[in-house]
Amino acid sequence: MTSKVDFLVDGRWLNEHRSDANLVIVDTRNAKDFWGGHLAGARHFDPFPFHYSDSSERGTKEFQAQLSWIFSALGITTRHAVVFYEEDSGMRATRAAWALEWMGHRNAKILDGGLKALALEKLVTTVEPHVPSEYDGSPTDDTAASLAYVVQAIARPDVQIFDVRSDAEYYGERVRAKHGGTIPGSIHLDWTASQNDAGAFKSSEELRVAFEKLGLKPDAEIIPYCQGGYRAAHAYFALKLAGFDKARNYWGSWAEWGNRDDVPIERPRRRK
Repeated sequence: MTSKVDFLVDGRWLNEHRSDANLVIVDTRNAKDFWGGHLAGARHFDPFPFHYSDSSERGTKEFQAQLSWIFSALGITTRHAVVFYEEDSGMRATRAAWALEWMGHRNAKILDGGLKALALEKLVTTVEPHVPSEYDGSPTDDTAASLAYVVQAIARPDVQIFDVRSDAEYYGERVRAKHGGTIPGSIHLDWTASQNDAGAFKSSEELRVAFEKLGLKPDAEIIPYCQGGYRAAHAYFALKLAGFDKARNYWGSWAEWGNRDDVPIERPRRRK
């Protein structure tokens, strides 16, 4: 089972490893916030502008080529431990960490609670130069799901689809694609339910109880999705933290599924 220490770190861990030669810290907030003040030594990568929703074979190769270029520009290799952070344990840091893991890097970490957990940390506006690399990881299949994969998976008894969008999106009251609705058979819970009041991940025990109460099964393959695979990346790590090890992020999510006319769609309604 993947434990919390594998991919979540706190301020104490960060301080103890700050001088490690193989540590790379990446700020995933928007550019304005980064330049307004960031952790000393941090490099910048906001994943929001780099959005792909075409999970076809061609689209996947293009997206992975883009990610390889980005991680190379950041000077990242598989020899580095990489810590991603934002204001809290949000969708930006988790999206970037998931993307790096998808690209074959097994030492991607998230600063749990983000900058909110480092209230006394002095932020800087200077940027330390770094040398670009040639990213040397190879993409893996066990962390991601494509549209074609999900189409086949919805008929499998050992797979569960996990919709982590807002209630309004799930019920089709807020439509952000050609079609509203949900992937057939989806179990639904807003992704923010996995955060505590401080914006950090809830404990593994809390998450496990909540997920099992929903009907998610620890031994099932669980595929979270949202609108663009960002909130689903957060759910991916929440599931891992809870001991649901067979998680795959459907990164094309509703931006892809909801804009197609050739895939099945359910339209759940709120109970009155």
